[in-house]
Amino acid sequence: MAKKTIKLLFIADIVGKPGRKTVKTILPDLKKEEGIDFVIANGENMTSGHGMTKGCMDELIEVGVDFFTSGNHIWKKPEFFPELGKKATPVIRPANYPEDSPGLGYKIVKTKFGRLLIINLLGREGINSNVESPFKTIDEILKKTKGKYDISLVDFHAEVTSEKVAFGLYLDGRVNIVVGTHTHVPTADERILKKGTGYISDIGMTGPIESVLGVKTDIIIELFTTGIPQKFYHETEGPCVFNSVLFEFEKSGKIVSIQRVDKEI
Repeated sequence: MAKKTIKLLFIADIVGKPGRKTVKTILPDLKKEEGIDFVIANGENMTSGHGMTKGCMDELIEVGVDFFTSGNHIWKKPEFFPELGKKATPVIRPANYPEDSPGLGYKIVKTKFGRLLIINLLGREGINSNVESPFKTIDEILKKTKGKYDISLVDFHAEVTSEKVAFGLYLDGRVNIVVGTHTHVPTADERILKKGTGYISDIGMTGPIESVLGVKTDIIIELFTTGIPQKFYHETEGPCVFNSVLFEFEKSGKIVSIQRVDKEI
């Protein structure tokens, strides 16, 4: 009997080796248990806490991640730029960086449930990046891709919740799913907006619990108490959290349910 609905899992920002280990431990069984059809993860911090490499990307593809979005830290590993520039690489960078930046800001992926448009955008409030307005950029992308996809998802990598909520409402009824990433702190506002778009302000983090957003606690406390810049080291031991959200939708794109899937190991 054919499935009536499709399930898409979005895994929160994966932080370093602990985050990758957590995904490898949890994802394979979770995919089977929930009957998940497609998995997207934010991977901008998955290699040593900053950036991505091909080796780490392949490591997680092997256990079931189908595609990666990113953010402002995607540029921390220049050796990944050639890979990022390949059409076949299942990774995108924020679309509102200059057009000549390595890689693409959106891709249309062929899946068993249709053509999936995945878009990555960077917020401007509280992030020190010289990027175009995400509102203007999303309008241009949706105009260019009209009629070329069946389902659409936007990863809005942003710091300020007001900007995220405004962006979600701006896209209500225009895309199927809007997820927020970047802060590493999960929000409890997952919902279906008035015009049918599935939305959440921030999915959270996949990485060490006893840390400050994945970084060793004493380093960040030293930073805040002294004001002296510190070199970040990411926690490698102790319990880890797996934050994610599971979207279930009909083949028409209509969202049926949104469910947080949070686990600890």
